[in-house]
Amino acid sequence: MTPFLSISRLIDQISTVVGKITMWLILATTLISAGNALVRKFFNQSSNGLLEIQWYLFAAVFMLGAGYGFLKNSHVRIDFISSKLSDRGRNWVDVIGILTVLIPFCVIGISLGWPFFMQAYTSGEISTNAGGLIRWPVYGFIPLGFALLLLQAVSELIKRIAFLKGVGPDVLSGEEAKSDEQKHLEELEKKTAELLAGDK
Repeated sequence: MTPFLSISRLIDQISTVVGKITMWLILATTLISAGNALVRKFFNQSSNGLLEIQWYLFAAVFMLGAGYGFLKNSHVRIDFISSKLSDRGRNWVDVIGILTVLIPFCVIGISLGWPFFMQAYTSGEISTNAGGLIRWPVYGFIPLGFALLLLQAVSELIKRIAFLKGVGPDVLSGEEAKSDEQKHLEELEKKTAELLAGDK
C-alpha cells in the first residue's frame, strides 16, 4: 500500500499547485472585469476580447479547480445521511461512489471533450464576435479539468482503501475532513467567544 500512498501524495501536490493557480485566475478575472467596466464607463470603449477572456478564465477556474475542491473536501455532501454512518461506512460509500460514479463520469467527460478540443484546434476556430478570441484553449479546459479530477479521484480512492485496510488515516473525520472555510469559521467563532468572555 505504501507505493500507492506515495502516488496519492504526488497527485495531491499536483492538485494543490493547480488549485493555487486557479485562485490567482480568480483575481485576474476580477481585475479584467473591473478594468473593462471602467473603460466602458469613462471612455465609452469596449473589447469583445476582454469580455471573452473573463469567460475563459472563469471556465478555467471552474474546470481546473474541481480536483482541488475534492482534495480539500469542499464539495457538497449529504451530511444528514453520512453523519449517521460509521467511519468505515462513510469510507465505503466514498469508495463505491468514486468507482461507480465519479471515475466513469470523468472518463466520459474526457472522451467527449477531447474530440471537441481537437476539432477547434485543427480548424483554428475563432469566436464569431468582432475582436473575439480563438476557441481551442477554452475547449481544452474540458478534458484537462476532467483529467485532473480523475487523478484526484484515484488519490482519494487510495486514501479511502488505505483507511479501510488500517494503514492510513480517516480523511473523512476530524480535522482532516474539514474544509479550509470550516476551519476558518471555527477559528473566528472561537476568537469571538474569547472576546465576549473577556468583556464580561
